[in-house]
Amino acid sequence: MIMRIFQVTAKEGKEEEFGDFFHNTAIPLMQGTEGIVQVLPGAARADSPREFSFVMIWKDLASLKAFVGDDYQSAHVDPSEAELVESRSIKHYDFVE
Repeated sequence: MIMRIFQVTAKEGKEEEFGDFFHNTAIPLMQGTEGIVQVLPGAARADSPREFSFVMIWKDLASLKAFVGDDYQSAHVDPSEAELVESRSIKHYDFVE
């Protein structure tokens, strides 16, 4: 299994708008995606109000590539999210049970 950690920093002043997108669009989308075994969303905290993340456990690399394409090392975002995001990062690991 593949662990994919996706982290986003919302633009200053866009925290609330991104939070709405995160809770109402991104989380349901990822929870309903074929090939994902588990989704662990992380919402912003008071000490880091612009930072959000997902830890996703994918069944295998083929499932991940079926969702994002061959360029799975890049952070793929919904077009409606792009104007809300200052930066994003993505990392992959072999999941250890």
